[in-house]
Amino acid sequence: MRLREFVSSKATCCFAERKGSAGIQLLVVLCVCSVFLVSGCGKSVPAAAAVAPNVQVTQVIQRDVPVYHEWVATLDGFVNAQIQPQVSGYLVKQTYQEGQLVRKNQVLFKIDPRPFQAALDQAKAQLAQAEAQMGKTELDVKRDTPLAREKAIAQSQLDNDIQANLAAKATVQAGKAAVEQAQLNLEFTNVRSLIDGFAGIATGQVGNLVGPQTLLTTVSQLNPIKVYFVASEQQYLAFVKRNPTAAAREKTERQLELQLILADGSTYPREGKFYFADRQVDVQTGAIRLASLFPNPDNVLRPGQYGRVRFVSYIRPAALLVPQKAITELQGTYLVAVVGDDNKVSIKSVKVGEQTGQMWIVDEGLHQGERVIVEGVQKARDGVVVKPTLVAASAESR
Repeated sequence: MRLREFVSSKATCCFAERKGSAGIQLLVVLCVCSVFLVSGCGKSVPAAAAVAPNVQVTQVIQRDVPVYHEWVATLDGFVNAQIQPQVSGYLVKQTYQEGQLVRKNQVLFKIDPRPFQAALDQAKAQLAQAEAQMGKTELDVKRDTPLAREKAIAQSQLDNDIQANLAAKATVQAGKAAVEQAQLNLEFTNVRSLIDGFAGIATGQVGNLVGPQTLLTTVSQLNPIKVYFVASEQQYLAFVKRNPTAAAREKTERQLELQLILADGSTYPREGKFYFADRQVDVQTGAIRLASLFPNPDNVLRPGQYGRVRFVSYIRPAALLVPQKAITELQGTYLVAVVGDDNKVSIKSVKVGEQTGQMWIVDEGLHQGERVIVEGVQKARDGVVVKPTLVAASAESR
């Protein structure tokens, strides 16, 4: 009461000294302060009880799960034919449009044919001379054969005629081969495509002196297109353990249906097939190179593209699944916040397996039907009581 009397007396004095509206305002302020001072002298108000935090939980589900594996992939033509001339000479013409489809045996470049035409004419002339010489030796053999039989000439002369005829025949054969080679060289001045496919940018230009070591362009067969990816040695051994015989591996490989995820994240609409595994494991990387084939009738896929190959490696029976966001990693340990029947949180350490979609397979540490926190994990502490809201597991597994 003394404090209240003191405040009242002070308020009266101030009000007496300051008349008017200013004095009234001061009186009101002092009265309010007296109320707070008096309330502060009483007992303290007890704190409100802590409110259970709201969290979202989902149940651990169990089902057979297809386990997907995914690898970075590079695309390449099924056949990549490097177009190089077989003779040396100057390019005089390019006869194809870069980036367009070309057919097998289509002429892509022309080399100056004049030197080769001259070589062909010379070879034909030399063949004619050889054939004339062969005719003369044949006549000598026919004339001297009866004379040698009648001892009119020495037998050695006939022998010489026969040997000369054989030499002339050999010269004719060599001349024919020279003519054929000259014809081939003349034909090689037309540089042709070896396959049906898409021709790349020309690296040789008209006027260049080219030879057998010169790469003029590359033609790639794109349907089907080859997709390479690399698996680790451990993954390869796991596949072999699941398929211990060659027949089992071949059967599994034929049944694989591969998906191709493109660089923009979209999935290529056509499924691919496994093609082959390389003969060896790379000693530097410890990985083995694999190849698959994807149909490419519209030529959408091109060599040099990057993507990801994805397929079902095997079926995991009766696997326990929880959403990936329910699992927290801490220094190599995976933790899950589990809500019991009394809504009390317990933090459990789990052993995780493969990821599938937005779900994670749990090998050890959980049981089917247990509730795990998927939203509000930061609010959960071991032993804390929470207010859970159940979220359908099916919604989490999409």
